[in-house]
Amino acid sequence: MMFIKQVDAYFKKNPYYSAVVHVLVGVGIGILITYPVVGAHPMRWGLIFLGLGLAGHLYPVMKGK
Repeated sequence: MMFIKQVDAYFKKNPYYSAVVHVLVGVGIGILITYPVVGAHPMRWGLIFLGLGLAGHLYPVMKGK
């Protein structure tokens, strides 16, 4: 639960960072859902965006206070 509180507090202080992270996750999910439309290597692109979103969620925890 400490992880969630820490990330939530960071996102409240940095709304633009929060928006970018959540857009990255949304794009990754969207690519994975609509993979025939994307073209070359949809799994790769979808997982890259999801990985960037996950890294964005982990950054506040690694940064600390």
